[in-house]
Amino acid sequence: MTAQVLTNSRSNLIGSIWMITAMAGFAIEDAFLKGMSKSLPVWQVLVYFGLGGSAVFGAISTLRGSRLFQRAVLSRPMLIRAFFEVLGRLFYVLAVALTPLSSATVILQAAPLVVVAGAALIFGETVGWRRWSAIFVGMAGVIVVIQPTGDSFSILSLLAVFGMLGLAGRDLASRAAPAQLGTDLLGFYGFLSVIVAGFFYRFVEGVPAEPLSSDSGFYLAGAVMFGTMAYASLMKAMRTGEVSAVTPFRYSRLLFGIGLGVFLFGERLDQTIWIGSALIVASGLYILWRGRYH
Repeated sequence: MTAQVLTNSRSNLIGSIWMITAMAGFAIEDAFLKGMSKSLPVWQVLVYFGLGGSAVFGAISTLRGSRLFQRAVLSRPMLIRAFFEVLGRLFYVLAVALTPLSSATVILQAAPLVVVAGAALIFGETVGWRRWSAIFVGMAGVIVVIQPTGDSFSILSLLAVFGMLGLAGRDLASRAAPAQLGTDLLGFYGFLSVIVAGFFYRFVEGVPAEPLSSDSGFYLAGAVMFGTMAYASLMKAMRTGEVSAVTPFRYSRLLFGIGLGVFLFGERLDQTIWIGSALIVASGLYILWRGRYH
């Protein structure tokens, strides 16, 4: 019995480290994408980022002997996943490019709450009134951050909300994805969806392509490197420790995202950011606690 406890504790520790590594990687990826958007149109940022990420995951899948193109890719869950991936990636990259990185990062942290609500409504999972209350508290935190009735409200803050909803929809669809599709293939098709989002936005943005400079090339390489590393670390985290022990460390992305926003982009934090963050994180942790012990 003691050996089993020690083994679980060690696995949870390693899984937590992988999760923190993943969240740091995603935050750095966002910072590189924001820097890249200073010199390139958003649609071009999406296309280049999607090409880089799909090339990395495609190469990994090929080296592991996986077939990139198989019938399961055209299954209904995968098509739904691709749809939400396009929406989530498009709107979240727009939020990173056009709004403060710190506020976009805070709003993204509400995605797990939406996933829990979606699991109850779509998959019929049991969610009691206490967890529903926590979900509403977390959504209240999002409202505090975007301040829809305040003088400082910007319609652009809704970009992060739409991005968060899209990525939550992607995560829900991933639960129903065919089991034979591994994480490498999911990553490959996820980044292909980013390319689709980029070309779609090309017609909306109506801005011609810009040449890739040394600076934007550096940002692109950094975004792809840290983005793929973060994705792989996330998958490793979820397969190493217990989900209930590892998942709370997702919120470490808040610290990294806010820190990078302040120190790299000179963003200033107001009281609403702190209050909204506290509500979102507290509600998320409460839901995890209820799921583990009740």
